[in-house]
Formats: sequence, structure tokens, C-alpha cells
Amino acid sequence: MDRLGLNNDHWAQLAPLIIGRPDQKGLTGRDNRMFDQGVLWIVRTGSPWRDLPAVFGEWNSAFHRFSRWSAKGVW
Repeated sequence: MDRLGLNNDHWAQLAPLIIGRPDQKGLTGRDNRMFDQGVLWIVRTGSPWRDLPAVFGEWNSAFHRFSRWSAKGVW
């Protein structure tokens, strides 16, 4: 990822806090790291979810996942 993305050291600190990891029961996220980077892009730019670049996945899926995580207190 570019200079604004999460580097490996940052991700190593953040990854254990993420829900939906492969070591947990239930559904796992397709790519937690890319999703988190997409959320950070939204926060950093202040853009609406519909403007989320495709590299971060479908905006609607990312928005719904963000909403679920927010309701669970992840953020």
C-alpha cells in the first residue's frame, strides 16, 4: 500500500483487536487489513462511503461492515 496505508508494524499491533479473524468462530472478513485501510481512508478524507475507491472493496459492503462493527463497539 502507499505511504498513507498501514505498514506491517502498525497492522501487527491492530490485527489482534479485530473481530472476524480466522481463529474466531463465525464468519471471517475477506480482508480485514484492506477493510481497515478503507475505513481510515474515509476518516482521513471525509468523503462519503459511495466515494470509497474500489481497491478497498464495494463501498456498500464496507459501510455495512463498518456499521456492524460500530454497533459491537469495535471502533
